[in-house]
Amino acid sequence: MKDILNDVILAFDKDAAVEKIASSLRVFARKARKRGVVVALSGGIDSSVTSALCVRAFGKGKVFGVLLPEYDSSSESLRLGKIVAEHHGIEYLVQPIGPTLEAIGCYKWRDDAIRAAVPEYQSGWRHKLVISGGSQGLVNHFKIVVEKPDGTQITETLGLKEYLTIVSATSYKQRIRKTVEYFHGDRLNFAVVGTPNRLEYDQGFFVKNGDGSADVKPIAHLYKTQVYALARHLGLPDEVCNTIPTTDTYSLAQGQDEFYFALPYRQMDVAIWAVVNGKSPADLAGYLGIDVARAEHIYADIRAKRSTTAPLHWKPVTIEPVIDVELPDLSA
Repeated sequence: MKDILNDVILAFDKDAAVEKIASSLRVFARKARKRGVVVALSGGIDSSVTSALCVRAFGKGKVFGVLLPEYDSSSESLRLGKIVAEHHGIEYLVQPIGPTLEAIGCYKWRDDAIRAAVPEYQSGWRHKLVISGGSQGLVNHFKIVVEKPDGTQITETLGLKEYLTIVSATSYKQRIRKTVEYFHGDRLNFAVVGTPNRLEYDQGFFVKNGDGSADVKPIAHLYKTQVYALARHLGLPDEVCNTIPTTDTYSLAQGQDEFYFALPYRQMDVAIWAVVNGKSPADLAGYLGIDVARAEHIYADIRAKRSTTAPLHWKPVTIEPVIDVELPDLSA
C-alpha cells in the first residue's frame, strides 16, 4: 500500500509553494490597496509559517505581528510567539486581552456553565473540553474535564446548553483578538492575514468573525504536515518546528484531536486527502492500517463536520441580490 503521507502529501515542491504564496500575497495586497500585513502570532506552527511567508512576500518592514494572550493562555505560547517575531525581525506588539474578556463576562459565563456540570468547580481550577463519539460511529458529544489544585481530575458529560455556553464564551477570545488585529490593520493600512491550514478550513475548526475572519488566508490549501515541512524549509527555529498542535484556549493542555478532529493531524491529513481524492473507506483503512468499519466512521465524521460547519463559510446573505463582487484573481 502506497505511503500517502510521505509519497504524495509531503512530496510537493516547497520552493514552488513558497514562491506561489508569496507572489499571490503581493498581488492581493496591490489589488486590495494595502501597504503590508498584520499577523497574529500564537507561537504555533500555522501562524509561524504564515508570518514567514509574509516576510518572504513583503519584507520584514511591512509585516506587523500581534501577540494576544489571555488568562488561560500558556506562557509557552507567548514565549514562542516572541521568538518567531524576533527571528523574522518584524515589529510586534504584546496586547493582553484578559481584562477585556473579564469585563464582557467571558470567564463568568464559562465558569457558571462548568459549575452546572461540576458543582464543586471553583474559578481558577484548570479545565478543558474533550470530544468523543464521532470516529467510533457514535454521535459526537463533549465532556468537561476539570482539575483540582491537588491534581485530581473530574470528567462529566456536558448538556447542550452548558456546552454551547462554554464554546460561546471561549469564542469571545477569538473575536476580541480579531478586533485588535483589524484595529492595527486599519491603523497601518495593512491587510489582516488568517492562518488556518487545510484541516481547519475543511472541517470548520474556526470561529466565525473570530479566527475565521481575515482578508487573505495563505495556507488554507496546505495540509498540516505540509505546513510543518515548510517551517523547516523556511528556516524557522527548531523549537517552533517541533511544536505540538494545541488549541491554547483552555487552561488544561489540550490537543486539537482531543478537542475536535477524529485523528492526530498526520492521520487526519491522509483522511482528508482520501476524501478529496475520492478514495474508498477500504483505501483509507489500508493507508492508515485500521479496519474498514473505523474508516467508514472517520469518513462519516468528516462529512458531518463539513455539513454542520458549512454556514461558517457563508458570506452575509441578502434577501435579494444587491451587488456581485468578484474575488480578485491572484495569478499575477
